[in-house]
Amino acid sequence: RVCWNNLHYPQISDGSHDPEKTVIADPRAESLEEGLDSRPEGNLIYSINDRPPWYLCILLGFQHYILAFGGILAIPLILAEPLCIKENNAAKSQLISTIFFVSGMCTLLQTTLGTRLPILQGGTFTFITPTLAILALPKWRCPDTGATPHPNATDSAALLVDDDEVWKVRIREIQGAILMASMLQLVLGLSGLVGLVLRFIGPLAIAPTISLIGLSLFIQAGQKSGAHWGIAALTVCLILLFSQYLSKVNLPLIAYKDKKWKVFQYPLFKLFSVTWLVCFLLTYFNALPSSPNEYGYMARTDINLNAVKSAAWFYVPYPGQWGSPTVSVSSVLGMMAGVLASTMESIGDYYACARLSGAPPPPTHAINRGIAVEGVGCILAALWGSGNGTTSYSQNIAALGITRVGSRLVLQTAGLLMIILGLFGKFSAVFITIPDPVIGGMFLVMFGMVAAVGISNLQYVDLNSSRNLLILGFSTFSGLVLPTWFHSNPGTINTELDQLIMILFTTHMFIGGFFGFVLDNTIPGTEKERGIKSWRKTVHEGSQIHVTDHSCYNLPFCTNFIQRFKLLHYLPFLPSVKSQELGTHL
Repeated sequence: RVCWNNLHYPQISDGSHDPEKTVIADPRAESLEEGLDSRPEGNLIYSINDRPPWYLCILLGFQHYILAFGGILAIPLILAEPLCIKENNAAKSQLISTIFFVSGMCTLLQTTLGTRLPILQGGTFTFITPTLAILALPKWRCPDTGATPHPNATDSAALLVDDDEVWKVRIREIQGAILMASMLQLVLGLSGLVGLVLRFIGPLAIAPTISLIGLSLFIQAGQKSGAHWGIAALTVCLILLFSQYLSKVNLPLIAYKDKKWKVFQYPLFKLFSVTWLVCFLLTYFNALPSSPNEYGYMARTDINLNAVKSAAWFYVPYPGQWGSPTVSVSSVLGMMAGVLASTMESIGDYYACARLSGAPPPPTHAINRGIAVEGVGCILAALWGSGNGTTSYSQNIAALGITRVGSRLVLQTAGLLMIILGLFGKFSAVFITIPDPVIGGMFLVMFGMVAAVGISNLQYVDLNSSRNLLILGFSTFSGLVLPTWFHSNPGTINTELDQLIMILFTTHMFIGGFFGFVLDNTIPGTEKERGIKSWRKTVHEGSQIHVTDHSCYNLPFCTNFIQRFKLLHYLPFLPSVKSQELGTHL
């Protein structure tokens, strides 16, 4: 199944460590439940602290790997052309290995030291738009080896003959931007300021920000699909068939729990789909054109077979493998827009994940620690050079409700699988053989869903209000118009200071989110009109005030140490004795 980052945005406390403060859960967690009731722990086969048999951990862990596969794989494929490695299969293979390897590391970190919820970490589309804006600057445009160098390509890397250095110098710029911008996420988590920042962000700021992430990538989806629209349409049809029409078809599986064997229904078709096999068969029977000049040639699966043959059997990603990251102020500030959007999307996922895994709603210290660990994960991604950061994957949270297995151990197994499979160079190279129109079909569904999830935030807003329509329309339309104009007039801004303006004003989500945020907080309007009152009302209707045991959020092996030193109780990312005894009031 092709997946996407399903994004959720709750309103939470101001970051204070007082457990009596209100923490509001994700209002859309029910959309992930797939039919489970308001107390999913009663229907779970395995809850958060349970330990399924090893074979079930491997099977379900691989399911989570497959679910995240589409979203993670899409990122290096999108970045290939602006990084100047469109024809460099070896570099693409190494990037794919690196991003899966880093995603596995970050998943283990988050499930062990972060929120400790069964939540998978992977590449995020929120970093794609600022990355594309950075690489669209004249000095980072790919050199034309058969023509005179671009007059604006003042950077020496643009004039280098060495193909590897041409793309490595570009990814080092992205590494530096992600590395420094992720410090903001780390500080927000460790200081407990997450709630304070999100207090001023409502649906009218979130909707244009997230929807523009999907809408801004329509060119990439069109280019890939246009290689063969028939295959792209078939890919979409297969995705719809397996993920929607056959979603209720279950197969029996056996599990061992409470000293007895149990048979439960497993939604195999809901989580798997076939999109690539058709092109392989058409290529095998020579039903597709064999000439590169003919339409449909790009749908063949044997175009990049040399990438598999030439790839090393084992490839071990390591920090600094592309060289030392480079830092520029304009790139860092542009990437911060992606960091803030990634932070917003993850917080809501924590609440949904807790509900579907049989855990109580996460206390403030767990949320703060989760955001801090995501910042650490993005820093690791920058050091390893994946070309992206990491964030929580909501499609994997939905799988918890579908499979009724919310065990933390399953997601830790998925993290290990991503690390292990990321070490096999030939395994990563196989993904390069996926034809462009198949990828285009995946993009049509994936990016469309990202845009739709952004729009879904408007369900709480009064759309009969001219105020809200003005804010929504202006922020969304400006997010499309301004970046398009700046891309069409690249010579307008050339100075070093103006490069900052160039990056910010060519980042669609920054423009839309900035105008939505400013206008929503400055134009007079009631909380009901803005959607904030309805948002909170939905949360309170779906929750009950109760006290629960939050021990599942405690850090392993150091609970007694934390309790012994009272000074540690004041750190916003560590549990206090009072919060452990009383729990968190919803």
